[in-house]
Amino acid sequence: MLIALDTCLIRLGTKNNVLKNCYNLLNNRKSIFRCYSSSINDETPVYRKIPENPFHRVGRIMKDQVKDIFDHLNDPDGEYSIKKNRLFPAFCDVVIIGGGGIGSSIAYWIKQRAKSGLRVVVVEKDSTVNNKLPDKYRDCSTSLSVGGLRQQFSLEENIQMSVFGAEFLRNIEDYLEIPNEDIPNVNFTPHGYLFMASEASAEILKENATLQGTLGAKNQLMSPEMLKKKFPWLNTDGIALACLGLENEGWFDPWLLLQAFRKKAQYYGTEYVDGEVVGFGTKESSNTTHAVYGYGDFDTLKSLAVKLPDGDVRDINFSVAIIAAGPHSGKVAQLAGIGCGKRFREAALPVEPRKRYVYCFHCPDGPGLNTPLTIDPNHVYFRREGLGGNYICGRSPSPEEEPDVSNLEVDHSYFEEKVWPALASRVPAFEKLKVTGSWAGYYDFNTFDENVIIGHHPYYTNLMMCTGCSGHGIQQAPALGRAMMELVIDGRYSTIDLSRLGFERLLTNERMLERNIV
Repeated sequence: MLIALDTCLIRLGTKNNVLKNCYNLLNNRKSIFRCYSSSINDETPVYRKIPENPFHRVGRIMKDQVKDIFDHLNDPDGEYSIKKNRLFPAFCDVVIIGGGGIGSSIAYWIKQRAKSGLRVVVVEKDSTVNNKLPDKYRDCSTSLSVGGLRQQFSLEENIQMSVFGAEFLRNIEDYLEIPNEDIPNVNFTPHGYLFMASEASAEILKENATLQGTLGAKNQLMSPEMLKKKFPWLNTDGIALACLGLENEGWFDPWLLLQAFRKKAQYYGTEYVDGEVVGFGTKESSNTTHAVYGYGDFDTLKSLAVKLPDGDVRDINFSVAIIAAGPHSGKVAQLAGIGCGKRFREAALPVEPRKRYVYCFHCPDGPGLNTPLTIDPNHVYFRREGLGGNYICGRSPSPEEEPDVSNLEVDHSYFEEKVWPALASRVPAFEKLKVTGSWAGYYDFNTFDENVIIGHHPYYTNLMMCTGCSGHGIQQAPALGRAMMELVIDGRYSTIDLSRLGFERLLTNERMLERNIV
């Protein structure tokens, strides 16, 4: 049948009415061969595919083949050769849900280790349909982040991950360079973070700096007098102590890092699917031994139902699935019954979107080149953006100030009321600033303790997750991707031990709180 279609292509050339009619006929068939069972509850559908009739399968394959031919004959942009090789991956070893910075990092690390030994598929709903570099990612948290890199955390794991992140960015060509292509560049700007503390939090800042030093971070504690001498433009009223990063801190372009991760992952053979996960397929495993519950009957995950841009729903069967969907990870987990089931499925994945504003302004009389990423005790931050008196700033809102997440519109009154007064008080030159732009992005906010949830789910042993970084995910993406690779291939962490950041802490109510939140 397929040979016959290829023959038609050769003979008909651009006279494609026959093929067009054939395609339309197949495309208008009722989807009788894609049937799903009832949901776990009314709000959370779970897709389970009924075995496909062989005749229906032939019809579906014919439809795809005719569509390929039809696209070829109506291809003014010459992109058919790209699309032709992009067959839908119905089976894979590892499927990653989310192709942003963390998801693409995971794909890169797994493929650079396993090469052709594992088939890796990434499902990204905000990506592109033509297999080129992503030209969308418009709402992706990675693309809309500020792109900061710091070692000044209070948790040992966060410090270690960011230390490696700095090493990765400084030597990015050793990791992500592709033969015969330009060396990857993320515009890394080395400059320290300046954390300032009031009298109430000075001791905590001092303890954090000591821990950071023992793990390889280089920083300097500064009194108000030292602070004023080094940064004469700064008003030190109300500041009891400050900590300045001296090495391996700064900022970079997160969009360029995402591109570099994705390109190298694809170079190694990772397949990207443009679509949205709408359900999981499960199967019951009888008389098996569960790692936690012991011997019995248990449900296991076997496939994803993916809604494609044309509205069709296709299945991807997998051995391991990884949730790295950023702020949407909690909803994806619900599709697998997490948070609405029994046993260890009662605990939900507590990751949800939180909107954060970033404002751009110009101030020719501002601090200039000698401007670290400065964090005030009232949670307002600012840093320079390039040269020429340009800066960006923002503020972490209090719980009662959390903005609506139904859209990415920017509230400019928030700047006028909450941000600008604090900026002008700390840097008098900012009294005369002029706002030049703004944007909003989503944090994948972990409502439990604002730190990444990584590793296996305790019930679904073939479901893993890497999400909930709460604003510092892109700087930890290199380390998180490597850690997930170690779990998938080796079954354990071999570089940085992230065991304390697993899902199990949600069940035992053991919070891993980070005291240095920006």
